[in-house]
Amino acid sequence: MKQVRAFLFSKRDFRSRTFPSSQRRARSASPIGRSLKISCAEQREAQTGWSDRRSVSAEPTTPAFGHLSSARRGMRANNNRRYLPVLGLVLAASLAVTAAADEGMWTFDNPPVKQLKDKYNFTPTEQWLDHIRLSSVRFNDGGSGSFVSPNGLVITNHHVALGQLQKISNAQRDYVKDGFYAKTQAEELKAPDLELNVLISMENVTSRVQGAVKPGMTEKQALDARKAEQAKIQKESLDKTGLRSDVVSLYQGGEYWLYRYKKYTDVRIAFAPEQQAAFFGGDPDNFTFPRHDLDFALFRVYENGRPVQSKEYLKWNTKGAADGDLVFVSGHPGSTERGLTVAQLENERDVIYPLRINRFKRELQALRAYSARGAEQARQAADDIFSLENSLKAFIGEYNGMDKALFDKKTKEDADLRAKVAANPEWSREYGKAWDDIAAATRRQKDLFKIQQYRSISTASKLASLARQIVVYAAEIKKPDAGRLNGYHDSQLEELKFYLFSPAPIYPEFEGFARSTWRR
Repeated sequence: MKQVRAFLFSKRDFRSRTFPSSQRRARSASPIGRSLKISCAEQREAQTGWSDRRSVSAEPTTPAFGHLSSARRGMRANNNRRYLPVLGLVLAASLAVTAAADEGMWTFDNPPVKQLKDKYNFTPTEQWLDHIRLSSVRFNDGGSGSFVSPNGLVITNHHVALGQLQKISNAQRDYVKDGFYAKTQAEELKAPDLELNVLISMENVTSRVQGAVKPGMTEKQALDARKAEQAKIQKESLDKTGLRSDVVSLYQGGEYWLYRYKKYTDVRIAFAPEQQAAFFGGDPDNFTFPRHDLDFALFRVYENGRPVQSKEYLKWNTKGAADGDLVFVSGHPGSTERGLTVAQLENERDVIYPLRINRFKRELQALRAYSARGAEQARQAADDIFSLENSLKAFIGEYNGMDKALFDKKTKEDADLRAKVAANPEWSREYGKAWDDIAAATRRQKDLFKIQQYRSISTASKLASLARQIVVYAAEIKKPDAGRLNGYHDSQLEELKFYLFSPAPIYPEFEGFARSTWRR
């Protein structure tokens, strides 16, 4: 196998507490058309708990984990800041290419083989793709990493590890501030509620999910039918394979894929530098480059009390990547909104961004006031403050970027795509009303967004969130599996209980003050 180097990156999406979507290239025109039609109903669906950040797009999106991105070293491959690489443990082939910046995001089943061959004389083989995929790890509390040894050692960013470090800390020992180093495996510290996933396989189940929709169904009935079929597929897969099984929507419903993950819940912290080194410079934006800090941490994955034998792992290259190298990023990417319609972008500019920015500022103000009470209070609030500062900087930058030039570009793109649909009688009949339907759904979203933001007890406190989950669980478990809310299906109950019974500490003073003051 060719020796490669590649960026593995991690991120945390505080805004929606999601495992965010990423752009992928279209295979054909038909999934795009289906997605325009289906997404109208899905946009109306109220999102609860953990969910994917949806967008309606002519450039399809996916909330899945198995993706590749490419970028030229030294250039920011960003049409959207939220899926930039954060930390390099990098792997990629050294090629003589021009200095132009390129970018793109693809699922592992659909890499741009021809484009890479034609432009860079590089062909990603199935063996190479499998190696990268099986070496990549998803952190289920938000982030990515990779195996870097045959004995279960995983590297990620320090800011991804920060939450778990904080959960094992106390007033006497602050592992965030002071760092941690296990001299032996016996000294490694158990992460209280961390699940890691490795993507094992992918299966196209589009025909099953879309086939559940029968002629004459209303949009709501069709949505319920698709959701029921997805729950059934997940349960069948879990029972058959024992692997975590998630049906993910691509192209906003144009395609559905069953992703099977090997799940690990015995994860232990092996090393993390002190925060002063990991956060040197103090910029909350972990996507700012260059960064002269030590933003990494090491975990070890265990199974049956022993370190896993990770046959696929990324090898350290002491030379690093050189200018002109082709760099691939593997992991769990952030979302893109490049495919939103003009109506949706207007809603983002006029409603969503102003409300969220105001909310983040108030939360941050409350957390800082709580931190001022003392060193222990500051320790308890540190992770939330870091996440809020990161998100606030991102949102303000994106909000300021919604200028006339952007809307002129989006208006033209919308018009061009609508003209192509209108020119095809079949497309026009099936999808011609999609933009109007999306605009109507967006107007409804405007009415609901403020209520969803300020009345959800899920964001009020950890205790409130746990209470809500218990109440919802008690109601949902009485229903047939297919009719339950997402997150409460039979295939998802083990994960739900894993987090409900987390031994991570909850601080009553913090819950009563910092998490409620901002809401007043």
